[in-house]
Amino acid sequence: MTAESTRARDAGATQIHNIGYRTYDGPRLGRAYATRSLYSQSLRGAYGLGRSAKSKVLPMILFGVMCAPALIMVAVAITTKADELPVDYTRYAVLLQAVIGLYLAAQAPQTVSRDLRFKTVPLYFSRPIERVDYVRAKFAAMASALFVLTATPLIVLYVGALLAKLDFAEQTKGFAQGLVSVALLSLLFSGIALVISAVTPRRGFGIAAVIAVLTISYGAVSTVQAIADEQGGNETAIQWLGLFSPITLIDGVQTAFLGATSSFPGNEGPSAGVGVVYLLLVLALVAGSYAALMRRYRKAGL
Repeated sequence: MTAESTRARDAGATQIHNIGYRTYDGPRLGRAYATRSLYSQSLRGAYGLGRSAKSKVLPMILFGVMCAPALIMVAVAITTKADELPVDYTRYAVLLQAVIGLYLAAQAPQTVSRDLRFKTVPLYFSRPIERVDYVRAKFAAMASALFVLTATPLIVLYVGALLAKLDFAEQTKGFAQGLVSVALLSLLFSGIALVISAVTPRRGFGIAAVIAVLTISYGAVSTVQAIADEQGGNETAIQWLGLFSPITLIDGVQTAFLGATSSFPGNEGPSAGVGVVYLLLVLALVAGSYAALMRRYRKAGL
């Protein structure tokens, strides 16, 4: 059989099989939907949802630790028929700032470091998203997760206060002030933790760095403030020292503008004038964290 006849036979035997592929005629969702999907996935991941059972243990334990004191306070207030709650709404997050630091140290590296290290995300996009979409989704997800952690105990306190028949107007005002405080805290702490985690893609280093910046800095500033108070009660120095720790920044803002009682030595927080500096620094750090994340991902080629 000649080569020409072989080719003719093969050509005649060629067939096109219909295996069922069809064009997609439904709605085409754009970048906004992809951003929301990444936000939802990151928010759920911050509490271990959609991940292994082991990944749920630590965030759920920390969530329980955050809420347990509020439940105890509510039970005591209802049982003893107290005239007020043992702790102000604005003070709760400050008192439990160590738990907040541990939560961020565990979850912020998980949110960004794995994506940076392996250059993959656990979602499949039909079209690419922009760098700004990724950073916005991750920042919003981490801030939302932290807001859930810090606002839920305040809701418990508020509901308990109403059940204890405390003054409605006073409790509502305090609850609103507390929500504003933890919203600022969530933005500031999340931004700082994400930047640290993005700069140190290895999770272990990220955890240690987040704890050092958020928790150890508070201990150092509080110690120096206490020393200044013992040596002469220099209130001005104590107020300015509060600028060097994230949690004391929040403490200063809520003392100056939200009617909170300061945790500074002598319970003397910044005045309204100094409080403006505190607020501007908080906003600058939040904006700077977002800009730093954008720059980090641009450098990483994402």
